[in-house]
Amino acid sequence: MTRLLQLMLLQLSAIWLAACAQQPEKASHGRDIGDVVTIYSTTDTTIFEPVIADFKKLHPDIRLNYVELDGQPLFDRFLRESRAGKPQADIVLSSAMDLQVKLVNDGYTQKHRSVNADALPTWAKWRSEIFGLTFEPVVMVANPALFSDRSLPKTRLDLVKSLRARPAFWRGRIGTYDITASSVGYLLAGQDARQSNEYGALIGAMGEADARTYQNVSALIDDIASGKVALGYNVLGSYAKRRVAQGAKLRIIYPEDYTLAVVRAAFIAKDAPNSKGAHIFLEYLMSLRGQRILATRSDLAAVREEVSGRYARLDISGAALGPLRPIPIGPGLMTYLDQQKRQRFLENWRAALDQPRQK
Repeated sequence: MTRLLQLMLLQLSAIWLAACAQQPEKASHGRDIGDVVTIYSTTDTTIFEPVIADFKKLHPDIRLNYVELDGQPLFDRFLRESRAGKPQADIVLSSAMDLQVKLVNDGYTQKHRSVNADALPTWAKWRSEIFGLTFEPVVMVANPALFSDRSLPKTRLDLVKSLRARPAFWRGRIGTYDITASSVGYLLAGQDARQSNEYGALIGAMGEADARTYQNVSALIDDIASGKVALGYNVLGSYAKRRVAQGAKLRIIYPEDYTLAVVRAAFIAKDAPNSKGAHIFLEYLMSLRGQRILATRSDLAAVREEVSGRYARLDISGAALGPLRPIPIGPGLMTYLDQQKRQRFLENWRAALDQPRQK
């Protein structure tokens, strides 16, 4: 081989190696690093589609991989993947606020600081690591056709009195979350226990009425709309509003003693495969544009006080306004995650509702 030919081959090899080095690195699961943001979320995909579409207009180079899961399975999957050193989620968005706060407390998140983050209400953020994006009033939902001339309960005490005064009417016709199976249901029951003097009496009265329990709020609303159940307690308001908009003859009741508001909270995973993209998407969700899309196209209530939406008339813009009580994001949410406290709480709940123990 001549020296000229050797030099030509060496030059070609160098060009080929340089070209290879410029190719984007591939992750083990086959996606281009930097072009996909994976979101684990408890929010229905159909609700979140307008957000995905609008973000795509701003960032056509970033694809959102939206994975819908229930609260506890989401928590378990994220934790399992993180501990195995095989993280998949970039952002975790969940209404199971207590589980979200636990992950922050245990060091599975990273900080995000910005002007938009500073603009969130104090109850909607913690440690610059977890951020509330929407709030969800928790309501009672009734089928008014079943009540005829009977008045609908307006408070928890009203409901207790009605359950005890009309046992035949209520038998098997009151529904609520199965808190042994639903992480959101468990969160709400814990908040009720802390805030309501009537909680024990209410659960006892539900037990006497052979209350139906549900893991999924949509199934509960289906039974209310069909007349199988007369009233549902602790129902997420946006799901009820959507069914009313679709033509269901339902009555939504904001309890006058107090109305809890669950916050959908998001964080960026500490070992996010696409950390840069995750920060871009979280910043969009907290921006005025993202908040307006959530409020006007996704039928959710944005937390930014500058944004009006479905729940604007409820006037939520501070730490606690009258009967509407947003559940603040913070370490207090982990109280009922202590295993001994959780076990006692569930045992008392099962005893009150006469639920069988889980094997």
